[in-house]
Amino acid sequence: MSKGDTFENDLLKLIFQATGIADLADNDQTTPATTLTVALHTADPGEAGTQLTNETAYTGYARQTVARTSGGWTVTNNSVSPAANIDFPECTAVPGTPITYFSVGTGVANKLLYSGTVTPNITMATGVIPRLKTTSTITED
Repeated sequence: MSKGDTFENDLLKLIFQATGIADLADNDQTTPATTLTVALHTADPGEAGTQLTNETAYTGYARQTVARTSGGWTVTNNSVSPAANIDFPECTAVPGTPITYFSVGTGVANKLLYSGTVTPNITMATGVIPRLKTTSTITED
């Protein structure tokens, strides 16, 4: 089953920019989430996974939060991407395996909303600061 292109953009804007869908869905008005949590992964977390599934564990790693606004995320052509680069903390030791995926979640119970590939993969080493660029996208299909 597929969604209409306009609805795909509306759905992405609801989730990533807190923009309601007229006559269908409103942003939670009592305690809306103001940020989304971005995690890095060494393999695909999969549709049944959480943000903990295959999450990187390099020394110094911490998830990053991004504002749930048009200033935090860009939505266009059924795709969403960060509005600005997302820099993660520097690897200070024990780099682990390459970063191949990223995920976006709510920050509650490690709930995974979306995941996407990191292209090119980030080869980890001491001193590396992993960065998701504005070209990192997740596409509704």
